Amino acid sequence: MKTIITGKNYTPSDKLKETIEKKFAKLDKYFSDEITANLMVIKEKGRYKVEATINTNGMIFRAETRADDPYDCVDRCIEKLSNQMSKFKTKLKAKHKGLKDFGFEELPEHDEEQGEIKIVRSKKFQLTPMNEEEAIMQMEMLNHDFYVYLNMATDSVNVVYKRKDGHYGILETYY
Repeated sequence: MKTIITGKNYTPSDKLKETIEKKFAKLDKYFSDEITANLMVIKEKGRYKVEATINTNGMIFRAETRADDPYDCVDRCIEKLSNQMSKFKTKLKAKHKGLKDFGFEELPEHDEEQGEIKIVRSKKFQLTPMNEEEAIMQMEMLNHDFYVYLNMATDSVNVVYKRKDGHYGILETYY
């Protein structure tokens, strides 16, 4: 697995980069060499945040941690990613049977019993054509964290959502 390390408001030291590569090398046994792990080390308000994303064959593993020490963030990211892979081991194995990108035999068993994923509520609604600003306003009026709408400019289904930093994001669909 290849590791790409970037910084935002912070330049990771060579020692930190070495540590990240060494710790992420532990995940090599789960993935093929062609897989890339993208890490962003961010310094905000005197604290550190590490965002790690591994994208392989349509499956995305993502972890985000915050701490006063960037090394602690890296350790916790590794732990979160390992837990995600262990938790969904059987489902991943069934979906990606025969693919060489995953090393399923190396995944540890998850401690908790996974059980079935259960959908407890389903909702139908009519998509209304609108622009991004109208969608944000509608989301705020409903006091929701996200809102699904039909983008009138692109004629595609989009999702506007409120980010943890208080700003907004948009998910745009295409096919």
